[in-house]
Amino acid sequence: MIPLRDENPSRTAPVVTRALIALNCALFVYELLTGPNLNGFISTWGMIPARVSMALTGQEPIAAAALTFITSMFLHGGWMHLIGNMWFLWIFGDNVEDRLGHFGYLVFYLASGVVAAGIQYFAAPQSRVPTIGASGAIAGVLGAYAVAFPGAKVMTLVPFFPFFQVVALPALVVLGFWFVLQFFSGALSLGSGASGGVAWWAHIGGFAFGFLVMLLFGRARGRASGAWVQE
Repeated sequence: MIPLRDENPSRTAPVVTRALIALNCALFVYELLTGPNLNGFISTWGMIPARVSMALTGQEPIAAAALTFITSMFLHGGWMHLIGNMWFLWIFGDNVEDRLGHFGYLVFYLASGVVAAGIQYFAAPQSRVPTIGASGAIAGVLGAYAVAFPGAKVMTLVPFFPFFQVVALPALVVLGFWFVLQFFSGALSLGSGASGGVAWWAHIGGFAFGFLVMLLFGRARGRASGAWVQE
């Protein structure tokens, strides 16, 4: 299932979401301009679990390794990687930003990315493959959206082989399906011995973090106002 758009207009301009998309795109263009130095650039600024493990044992500067938990979420491995991530952020980010406020949303986005990278690290602490991409942070946005707007209609491209059809589905169905797919893919990756590919556990960890944060935020807001209505 491929989400095309949601029918859930936000009340405020999603300035942070737009800025994040612009920054990710600009840095991807910079990656392309590095030419033959790209691998070195990715190795320096991507999150490499083995490097983090070495930092934790004093064999590497811990500040440099910790910084990659932030920098890695703004790098991408190709056009499809970038477009897929930015597409999901564009569809779902505006409403989460509207709910959390601009500054709160930015902090939440970065925290989601850091937590996602941390989960991926614990899943494969000796991997020497750089983990890059905004997927973990965006997964946090998806988890938050699933809690705050479970009934919002999402126009989704659904395969009815050999054809495709656009169907309006509740956000909880679309995002729940996405999470289940990530979970089973992540579970299979643990037994495969693969050292590269998709960082499934970053997706899982980011989504779970976003889901929990928005759940707690909603309860706190409900206690403060006397009620909190999910849309």
